Amino acid sequence: MKQTTKPTKSQTKNELAIAIVLMIITVIVGIALPSVRGRMAQSAWSVAREMLFILPAVLVLMGLFAVWVSGETVNKYLGHTSGVRGVLLALFFGALPTGPLYIAFPLAAGLAQKGVRTSNIVIFLTAWACIKIPQELVEWQFLGARFMLARLILTITAAIIIGSILEQVFSSKILKSKKNEE
Repeated sequence: MKQTTKPTKSQTKNELAIAIVLMIITVIVGIALPSVRGRMAQSAWSVAREMLFILPAVLVLMGLFAVWVSGETVNKYLGHTSGVRGVLLALFFGALPTGPLYIAFPLAAGLAQKGVRTSNIVIFLTAWACIKIPQELVEWQFLGARFMLARLILTITAAIIIGSILEQVFSSKILKSKKNEE
């Protein structure tokens, strides 16, 4: 079952409203606390500059992924019938790259458009955020193998459980919206 990811008008309005509220809060904090204004502007410029350099490359990669990799192939390996193999691939593909988390969200949206299971998308995003091969090696070096393995096992377990719960929640919402349409 392929899920649509196109936002509704009310979702778009809500997202715009949240962005506007956050901008207003930023301006108020800048006015109320002039001592942090420079750091806020510097931080905002740093993030914007980083996004301007990284995001276009990600969008090109997403376009190539959309053209070169068929939905059938993605469904086979990460779709609803992928099972344990899909979970392992989602973990691997999430843990492999390094980079900021905001890069993973457009990739996850592309995966959703190809029909990837919600649980595998959640696992992919969790792995991207919490499991990085270089990070694991640093943890091993400074905190020991026991700590690294415990955190890794707990993170993977939590990702699988949360992914399964969210998949159930989203599938029940989709069923309810389909019944309402009929």
